[in-house]
Amino acid sequence: MKTQARLMLLLLLAPALLWLIGLIVLPHVELSILSLRARVAPRVYEPSLAQFRTFYEEPLYWHTFMRTALMSILATGITLLMAFPIAWTIAKLVRGKSKSMLFVMCLIPFWVSETVRTLGWMILLRESGVLPAFLVWLGVTPAPVEMLYHDATILVGLVYTSMLFMVIPLISALESLDDSLIEAAYDLGGNGWSILRQIVIPHAAPGIVAGCIVVFMLTLGNYLTPTLLGGKNSQWFTEQIYTQFITRFNWEQGAAFGFLLLGLSTAIVWAGLRLSGQKFGEVMQRS
Repeated sequence: MKTQARLMLLLLLAPALLWLIGLIVLPHVELSILSLRARVAPRVYEPSLAQFRTFYEEPLYWHTFMRTALMSILATGITLLMAFPIAWTIAKLVRGKSKSMLFVMCLIPFWVSETVRTLGWMILLRESGVLPAFLVWLGVTPAPVEMLYHDATILVGLVYTSMLFMVIPLISALESLDDSLIEAAYDLGGNGWSILRQIVIPHAAPGIVAGCIVVFMLTLGNYLTPTLLGGKNSQWFTEQIYTQFITRFNWEQGAAFGFLLLGLSTAIVWAGLRLSGQKFGEVMQRS
């Protein structure tokens, strides 16, 4: 019986294991091999760390790497600040059809692809777009202003494309908060800020951390939104990876950059878990 049970479990896990090995493990193994070799002649390679030395010796790569990390952290923080009131409203303040309607409104932008959503922002923000013309009509600006190709524009696009991935974990965490705890805190003389700091945020911490992890990793690895909204000067690290792979056909350098980005995301996620005192398994249950 135990043998049959193990066989059945293995058969049930087989699709997931094949997906994990074929689409995650093997590509990363191949990338690691590429990143640790250098081309010395056509079809001749030797083990080398030259790609990683190139990254540290070239200021442009290092600057772009740090800029991408800081912008991703900032976008994650802004997304959290905007998503928390939305999640609180859906989880605690509205009921019935209004709750479903608000949740559907959060889903509607994701009914179309990221490309369409980003192009929509370009139509709104370009110099001949809707928003600059509206500002001229209101008399705020004397002439249409180019709103694309700025850091603020990139942040707007990143926050917009990742909002749902922050809202859902927060709703899941806040719905399990007993309303009687909040009522008791008010009865004991607590105010809104103290209740938020001592009750709501600690209870929602797994959802907050889960949402931040997902949003940060999506933002860090985003290519389309920074490139379209930031233009040629977006200085996003995924653009450097794309350039090495597709434009220069330097797969070894592109693989090294990919592993550096993976290492960065892993380090920041680990630091976030340590600072928040959360465990990875508990957090993933909320995501």
